[in-house]
Amino acid sequence: MAAPPAMRRAARGAPSAPAIFLRGLLCGLLVCGAAWGIGFAWFFHDALRPAGPLPTADGIVALTGGQGRIEASLELLMQGHGRQLLISGVDAHATVAAVAARMQAPLPQDIRARVTLGRRATSTIGNADETADWARAHAIRSLIVVTAGYHIRRAMMEIGRTLPDVTLYPCPILPPALRHPWRAASLRLMATEYDKWLMASLGLARDMGRQTQTKA
Repeated sequence: MAAPPAMRRAARGAPSAPAIFLRGLLCGLLVCGAAWGIGFAWFFHDALRPAGPLPTADGIVALTGGQGRIEASLELLMQGHGRQLLISGVDAHATVAAVAARMQAPLPQDIRARVTLGRRATSTIGNADETADWARAHAIRSLIVVTAGYHIRRAMMEIGRTLPDVTLYPCPILPPALRHPWRAASLRLMATEYDKWLMASLGLARDMGRQTQTKA
């Protein structure tokens, strides 16, 4: 009597179905890991690039959450790179006077009058929604986006989704965390931001944000 096929394969040393599955799973994980690593290397290099020359735009938006962003946006406003400035995601008790105090030189009153403090945003998606409302209210057709280098890609993506007809110009800032990028804390920050950017690229971040708001 002939042995079943499975027994004949086992006798010949052929891999079993579980072994084939595990081998395929391992190969898939290795491919995904390699793709993640290559993408992270590009993201890491891109986050360290300095800002290029900036044009004169209708508006400027600074996304709070890190050092240097507000100061850089105020400098751009004073240099005439925009006629209006939105600082998105400030504390509920913040004032324009307190923001102006960050500058080494006094901020002229006519400059202060062109600064809007956005208090609603608590996330990058919130920044994008807040920026869209402000841009429409001020007839903004071109916008300089000021945020950290590791955040600029995701910020541009989310704002671009809410303002598809507005031309965006990135202005990445080099925060203290990126001045020593090879430290463990900096690498963890960059990896976290890279994963967030991947989720935003797939549209998952906004979907999760909607679900959270619905549950609340």
